[in-house]
Amino acid sequence: MTVDKVTLTGGQGDKPKEQFVHSVFESIAGKYDLMNDILSFRRHKAWRKFTMRKMGMKRGDSAVDLCCGTCDWSIALADASETGNVMGLDFSAGMLEVGRRKVEARGLQDRISLIQGNAMELPFGDNSFDYATIGFGLRNVPDPVQVLSEMKRVVKPGGMVVCLELSKPMKQPFKGIYYFYFQRVLPLLGRLFAKRYEQYKWLPESLALFPDRKQLEEIFRDTGLTKVESFPLNGGIAALHLGLKENCNV
Repeated sequence: MTVDKVTLTGGQGDKPKEQFVHSVFESIAGKYDLMNDILSFRRHKAWRKFTMRKMGMKRGDSAVDLCCGTCDWSIALADASETGNVMGLDFSAGMLEVGRRKVEARGLQDRISLIQGNAMELPFGDNSFDYATIGFGLRNVPDPVQVLSEMKRVVKPGGMVVCLELSKPMKQPFKGIYYFYFQRVLPLLGRLFAKRYEQYKWLPESLALFPDRKQLEEIFRDTGLTKVESFPLNGGIAALHLGLKENCNV
């Protein structure tokens, strides 16, 4: 597993980013789904449904879901493709174990394969999938450009790279209200419901250095993706980005 050379200071201590983020998700795996519902007011479910509509998956399409966590999106991809295979990849064994139980409960273990791995170095061949997705994980990787490049590499010509991620509201007064909630209230909810404070304090810190919606659009284009689109969600607190791998036959 690649280790980022940049270290984090403050509440995280002097740790490589990847090491710290791994420890965060291992520690919150059991409460991850509950906290997602609480902290997003269950909006993450609506965001995922919107994303699936925009993706337009067809029967038999294949997908790789990076930073798949507890596999909600992996399961949605399998449902949408009906017969296609889905590969879920995450670096947290704890998160994957929660996801594996969900997959088995839905009887989808024959179509969803889970693997512990690194989004920076995908263990898949070129042109392997119709879709590559990453949900609420791009801001946590050491190098988002490298991850997007890997996603582009493993999708087929004409395939789609999809990122659903927290973003940055730009308009006041909503911007001020949102950042107060995100920076001050959210960590307290983490302490109350998940018995974790520093781990949820990390969430606003992870967003602070992450590109805004328009900047991420440009990164998609710089990676070589075409027909790039982005959609702000709920006033810009989240954003969906889509881009296509050029089809050389067109």
